[in-house]
Amino acid sequence: MRWALVKVSLAVTAMVVVAFAVPLGLVVKEMARDRAFSNAERRAAGLAPVLAITTDREQLDRAVATTDDGAEGRLAVHLPSSAEPGAEGADGVEIGTRRATGKDLATTRSLGRATIAEVPGGFVLLQPTAVSSGQVAIVELFVPESEVTNGVATAWLVLAGVGNALIVGSVAVADRLGVRMVRPAQRLARAAHELGEGKLGARVPEEGPPELRSAATAFNSMADQVVQLLANERELAADLSHRLRTPLTVLRLNTASLGSGPAAEQTRAAVEQLEREVDTIIRTAREAKPQTQPTVPLAGCDASEVVRERMDFWSALAEDEDRTVRVAGVERPVRIPVARPELVAALDALLGNVFRHTPVGTAFSVDLHNGDDAVIILVSDAGSGIADPAAALVRGNSSGRDGSTGLGLDIVRRMAESTGGDVRIGHSVLGGTEVRIWIGLDGRRPVGGGRRGRRGRRAEPGAGRRGRRQKV
Repeated sequence: MRWALVKVSLAVTAMVVVAFAVPLGLVVKEMARDRAFSNAERRAAGLAPVLAITTDREQLDRAVATTDDGAEGRLAVHLPSSAEPGAEGADGVEIGTRRATGKDLATTRSLGRATIAEVPGGFVLLQPTAVSSGQVAIVELFVPESEVTNGVATAWLVLAGVGNALIVGSVAVADRLGVRMVRPAQRLARAAHELGEGKLGARVPEEGPPELRSAATAFNSMADQVVQLLANERELAADLSHRLRTPLTVLRLNTASLGSGPAAEQTRAAVEQLEREVDTIIRTAREAKPQTQPTVPLAGCDASEVVRERMDFWSALAEDEDRTVRVAGVERPVRIPVARPELVAALDALLGNVFRHTPVGTAFSVDLHNGDDAVIILVSDAGSGIADPAAALVRGNSSGRDGSTGLGLDIVRRMAESTGGDVRIGHSVLGGTEVRIWIGLDGRRPVGGGRRGRRGRRAEPGAGRRGRRQKV
């Protein structure tokens, strides 16, 4: 905006200067010309009294020589050839230095008034004057070009200087006005970026033009509302999580009466994990200050170890429901830039979907593939698939299923996107749904949806068949 104002001011001022300076310069030139020829007529008229008294050549030579123009060779007198009537059309006696042509002299005699003719080096003024005999003599006065244009160059320089001063002044004023308008806008943009980065304390001084002051006031009001909404959300999350403590306490007491055995131990472990998650939610929500700076990169975890652990946990339930389970690619350690709790939550969400939205006895598998720049986790089942994969990835879309909040796949998606990866849903080789988690190792997003390190043929994402499985 600042440079736009400067350019507009420069263009407008330049046009105004040209519109006024050029005609004024032409007027100055014409005035200088008129002044030069007026002075020439006045000097030529000085010989009229002499010609009215005598036409003697010797006396006229002395009279011409006594003038400044005659001494400089710029004055001449053309006398008629005879005193007889009708002879004034022929050239007669010439006194001084002649520059005009015979045609110019004849034109002047015929017109009976002063004329101007252009000659090499300047102009000549031809002034007809009556002599004592009643005939007409012509006084020729040479006016050099320098005298005709005297002062014109100086006038043009003055006009150019004034024009440049006006242009520089207008540009300076436009620049100051632009700064006054641009700085508040820049502060507003900077504060908006800071607020988008999580710096909730970003505010804008309410300065500048009225429109920008109004925008700054609106921005500050919006920022205050955002802070208040986030505070209310944290309080609500903390309150809801705190309400879960009582039923969790009852559940933990009831697990003590389950006795011993793998199922009982898994139930106790699940209750303990649930209590830890609730405590984490409460502590996070109760933080006095929101996170305003980028978090420190996590150390990551071993994806193979986490997959093995979660499959051991879910295998007991799979055995009870007579489900066939297959795990592949977990023989060697695979480091990924994801915190262990986040990967655990993502795998539990996907495996929970399999048990919740596929019939008892439906087989499923988990495959782990380690590529050069990414790690791919495939969770496949032999169910009926997902009717609308794109809608399933929308946060909060549970399709009205009981026990579904529409947040499970969103947890998986956010975990993958934090590494530069993504989540895609397709058709598995088992006949049901395949959820592919692409975890980037170098922060680059996958190009064209390719599957590096993938074994076997898979359908394109979004090609799943209609079925009953929904995300939670």
